[in-house]
Amino acid sequence: MPEGNDDRIVQPVSAAAGAGEPRLARRMNLPLLVLYGLSVTVGAGIYVLIGEVAARAGPYTPFAFLGASLLVALSAASYAELSARFPVSAGEAAYVRAGLGVPTLALVVGLMVATAGIVSSAALLRGGAGYVQEFVTAPIWLIALSAGIAISAIAAWGISQSAWTAAILGVCEVGLLVVIIAFGLADSAPLDTALERLTDTPAPGQLAGISGAILVAFFAFIGFEDMVNVAEEVEDPVRTMPLAIAATLIITTMLYVSVAFVAIAHVPLAELSASSAPLTLLFAKLTGAASSSGHAVTLVAIAAVLNGVLVQLVMSSRVLYGLARMGQLPERLGRVDAATRTPLFATGLVVILVLTLSLFSETPALADLTSSLTLVIFAIVNLSLWRMKSSGQPDGEHYVTVPMWVPIAGFVVSLGFVAYEWASRFGLMTG
Repeated sequence: MPEGNDDRIVQPVSAAAGAGEPRLARRMNLPLLVLYGLSVTVGAGIYVLIGEVAARAGPYTPFAFLGASLLVALSAASYAELSARFPVSAGEAAYVRAGLGVPTLALVVGLMVATAGIVSSAALLRGGAGYVQEFVTAPIWLIALSAGIAISAIAAWGISQSAWTAAILGVCEVGLLVVIIAFGLADSAPLDTALERLTDTPAPGQLAGISGAILVAFFAFIGFEDMVNVAEEVEDPVRTMPLAIAATLIITTMLYVSVAFVAIAHVPLAELSASSAPLTLLFAKLTGAASSSGHAVTLVAIAAVLNGVLVQLVMSSRVLYGLARMGQLPERLGRVDAATRTPLFATGLVVILVLTLSLFSETPALADLTSSLTLVIFAIVNLSLWRMKSSGQPDGEHYVTVPMWVPIAGFVVSLGFVAYEWASRFGLMTG
């Protein structure tokens, strides 16, 4: 049986703080946590990837997003059970430590999670600066630096301030998708045509395209996993974490499938797949005001960038904090400031790394590294849950559990996506 159980993982985290030391504040309830989850999951992915998905799946684009959501749900279900078993910061590290019994691997996974967040933040800052340049004349490095400092101040201020800022920015992102859906559903004639094509049986040659589209759409759902690393700041996390993960995935799926249906109904597939800004194109088609539509989508894209940076900063700092509480990183990273109730030293270290990367690295390389790290983490987390279940660690009656086949399937799917991504990157995939 692997070393570690629920008590051994949770106890070092709680015991590390002395009786007089400040602790993280539990200020996130279920609605706020769901908004937090939506804010990181519903991001730039749908704004960019829908064109590529449409190029592969054609009229079956909504099915591609639905299929991707079902594959993502495997890992999401594993995370839901594990977040209830171990409601701690540095969640993935705790899961691996309990499931596989290898503290060094747990540390590596924890550092991978933090690295993914840091690299993702840097990529967002650098890439998002281009959107800001549509309104402000300034070099990319200065925009990235200024935005990074401003967002860092919010992250250091407190979890309530961070969560509410993320929620407000997330509402902007989701709000635009809701507006697109509302405009698109108002005109029924194109919808009838799209529905008729959608219900036709795909030809054998189209099945490969749909499968490839599902693989692409998968990346639009990544982000829910960041929620588990604020578990120590959630009210009643054993109950709230699984519900929030499930709600986030369900709402995200409904939004993506609806937007995809509206898109194929109102924009010719050739235009949609060829556009570098497919949702800007769709919004312009629906509103008939190209200039104002472009500005609206650009503003939402900026909100998505700022939101992504904020959530990743919070997540990465909590991972370093959690690893320090487990005794695997210097103790100073695990200290909580009495005034802000946030791990200021860990946050400061993350900020320095993010700003440095954003100034000296290119966006595509950073984005590639982020997705690869995330998929590997998914695979190891699923393997850890399977090991817990197969080694005799009992399921608890007080938290949600999933069948044995779920982490097995999640592990296989995650490894499959790793193979797909690397094959695509080195030109081994066609079509």
